[in-house]
Amino acid sequence: MSIWYKFYIILTNLWLKSLTTKFKIKYGDLIMALFGSNKKVQTARKVRPTVVRTQNVAKELFTISKANDFKLESLDFNILDIQTYTRIKSEKEEGEWKEISESDLRELDDDSTYLNPNFQIKQTYEIEVFSKRKSDEDVYKNFITAVGANATKCKVYLSIARGSKIEYNPRFEHDLSDLINKKKLRAGILVYVFDEMLPDVISKLTARIRVAQLLEFEKSETQLIAEGFEPTPTTNDDLILHFDKKEKLDDNEKIDYAARGFIQSVKKDELLIEYIKPKPGKPGRNCRGEYMKPAEPVVQHEPTFKVDETIKITEDENALKYYANENGYIALDGDTYLIKNEVDVGEISFKTTGSIKSGVDSDVDISVKEADAIKDAVGTGMLVEVTKINIEGNVGSNAKVIAKEAVINGQTHRTAVVQADDLEINVHKGRAYGKNIRVTRLEHGEIEGDQVKVAQALGGIILAKEIDIDICASHVKATASKRIEVQKMQGSENVFTIDPLLKKDLKEDLNKNKEKIKLLKIKVKELEKEIKKQTQLIKNETPAFLEIKKRLLHYKKNNVKLPASFVKKYKQFQAINEHFKELKTDYEVTEDQLNLLSSSTSAFQDNILDARVINRDKWMGYNEIRFRLVEPPMELVYKPADGSREQIFGLVESEDGEFAIRPMSEEGI
Repeated sequence: MSIWYKFYIILTNLWLKSLTTKFKIKYGDLIMALFGSNKKVQTARKVRPTVVRTQNVAKELFTISKANDFKLESLDFNILDIQTYTRIKSEKEEGEWKEISESDLRELDDDSTYLNPNFQIKQTYEIEVFSKRKSDEDVYKNFITAVGANATKCKVYLSIARGSKIEYNPRFEHDLSDLINKKKLRAGILVYVFDEMLPDVISKLTARIRVAQLLEFEKSETQLIAEGFEPTPTTNDDLILHFDKKEKLDDNEKIDYAARGFIQSVKKDELLIEYIKPKPGKPGRNCRGEYMKPAEPVVQHEPTFKVDETIKITEDENALKYYANENGYIALDGDTYLIKNEVDVGEISFKTTGSIKSGVDSDVDISVKEADAIKDAVGTGMLVEVTKINIEGNVGSNAKVIAKEAVINGQTHRTAVVQADDLEINVHKGRAYGKNIRVTRLEHGEIEGDQVKVAQALGGIILAKEIDIDICASHVKATASKRIEVQKMQGSENVFTIDPLLKKDLKEDLNKNKEKIKLLKIKVKELEKEIKKQTQLIKNETPAFLEIKKRLLHYKKNNVKLPASFVKKYKQFQAINEHFKELKTDYEVTEDQLNLLSSSTSAFQDNILDARVINRDKWMGYNEIRFRLVEPPMELVYKPADGSREQIFGLVESEDGEFAIRPMSEEGI
């Protein structure tokens, strides 16, 4: 190398160093920026081993990393010494810190010491800080662990990640203990305090690794390694109105603004109100040594109301509880809660009460007073569900009334629905469902019940077991399973039908029956075919079987070994016979099931011969009487002549099994 080249290198280095001084840039960083990554100019930087004494290891590591411009994760440390100090602090003086040994710490582990608010504990750590070794030199690099605590820091856990691997070495038990203690110090957790279970945890884990030699964790594991004194939270007082049942909606569910809870229905023995008594918590001390003083309970919900005899009160150390003594709805009368059964309202509408849903078993009776013919007592879209309801006026469009007993003195809109076991309606245009239904005037509405009585039918649909119509005008479709009776006929174009399958559930049962019968018939045919085949097979094989049986008896009698082919043939024939017996048994069972279901199907129309259509007046214009048969499935139609006086009609069956609708005598009813 020439002297001029050496001189050039010296000048260049001096220039670069002047730049670092001027712009406060590190020399190594400048070389990297100008010449790129070059292993010859790079130098591995490390923190020289530094011994420090501290009460906060995490803070000390952060300070060293910042001072040396190192990442915190690149630092490690060794624990050289741990000193524990305790003192009793009083109101007058701080008290003197006294060092305590590790063995003496175990004796302190009781409530009287650690739950004493004047007791204090701290630790001082002497540690040696240095740069971490390279990961490829770390035998624990695949052993992924963490030390964490719950929210109060009263429970500390060791977590081992799923997929961690560790190979056994003689120092593992010592290294694991050291690893855990270092992680505890980073988290500010005291060492040798509250961790009596730690040696057992380390010992068991070491034993597993010693046995396996190379242990891989198929799932994550968590072990409790320290436990302080968990405080009991303070309970503030609270007043819970359980009767205020506000339903939680799903994200996609719309709010029903009509359901505002005008009344809150309750049932006997239901919990209505609960007053949670204030309770001071209990102190604790966490694994950092911190005393945890409970907050004072806040009292701001003490009951200021009264209750009457319809509500009973029970009390224990935690709460006052108020229960319903009867069904009804809860009401606040002045400052007194009580349960009522009767409600009087002017109208039920969106503006006033909203929908009322107390339930048909709530024992709540409502009386709706609005009687104006041009107004709705139950407004548009309202839902009313109570035990009893008496409506003076009208039921509006798309309204729905559900009760056990209902009386409507006005009229129902054609889109209104009323449902009650016992139902009475003045003018009906909508839909009505129940058991006993009475309608003064039916105006093209629909009725479905068990016993239906209509004073005047001006068109509409009626379905019931028994139907009574005082005056029948035109365009009435009445369908019953037992009887239809009209006292006075004033119109035509009426259809009176007897249908034994009037109920939907009966139709479904019949359809199921028919489907089962169809499958059983197919099975019977298949079994008959198989039995015929097996019968012929047995018939053909019987002579050979008898001959083989004869020979086998002869061999057995003379103590001669039985030929294997003969024995095999004999067993095959026995198997055929057993299969034949099973087929016959299956056939008999299937045939019995078929007969039973066939008779059940016939039973669906057993009563149709007793059903009657009765008109106590003369027939006018065009009317039809229909009978629907189940088996065979057909519908018979009879058209009474205009002016005819034939009153009673029924279904008769001839000797050859033909059915027909015929006039009947009064005795046939």
